[in-house]
Amino acid sequence: MLGRMSERSTCPIALTLDLVGDRWTLLVVRDLVLGKTRFDEFQQSPEGIATNILAARLRRLQDLGLVAAKPDAVDRRRIHYRLTESGRGLQELIRAMAEWGLRHFPTAALPGSARKQLHRAAPPGQTRNARRISKIKTAG
Repeated sequence: MLGRMSERSTCPIALTLDLVGDRWTLLVVRDLVLGKTRFDEFQQSPEGIATNILAARLRRLQDLGLVAAKPDAVDRRRIHYRLTESGRGLQELIRAMAEWGLRHFPTAALPGSARKQLHRAAPPGQTRNARRISKIKTAG
């Protein structure tokens, strides 16, 4: 069960879009799926998310129970973020969007490490999709 959010519809697509349908949230989730855990790592993504927007998205994802935050064991000022069990449920959505984008945008490419992470993140029973991802073109 997700944290509190206002519901404008009972449609599952509308509810999901209300949760992650803005310009930045799924990119933050993508980065978490691909192994980024720290604020500075998210900022290094090529899309160039502003610090205030990144902080707001991470806070909202935490409030909704999709992301957990834990202070670094050595430097308590640094926070490590990770997807919760509910948040990991978005991995299949990220994978499907990557597959769709790779099929429909000739310039789209995934770095080899991203391809491997998406393959590794495949839930049991989804290995066919994961195998397709591993065969898709990657950035050189």
